[in-house]
Amino acid sequence: MPAGITREEVIAIAALAELELEPSEVERLGRELGDILAYADQLQRVDTNGVPPTAGAATGYGTDRADEVRPCLDPAVALANAPEPSLDGYLFKVPRVIGS
Repeated sequence: MPAGITREEVIAIAALAELELEPSEVERLGRELGDILAYADQLQRVDTNGVPPTAGAATGYGTDRADEVRPCLDPAVALANAPEPSLDGYLFKVPRVIGS
């Protein structure tokens, strides 16, 4: 078992996750959890001063375009191929999927 994690802590975490562990699994998962926590600690120590915060890893891929007002599709054209169009409400009728 890693130095910072006790057998009892592994068992308590497993109980919170509603997992039933064999004794050999407690040892193995304790080592794995210790490795994960050691890596998280290593990441916490990385110097990020001067690095701007980001909301995501990928930016600037067509999602940053300016909004512009354009004419919308005519509802009659949009509903032309719908199996059961509702022209009065401009809706597509679809099969019920919740509570059927």
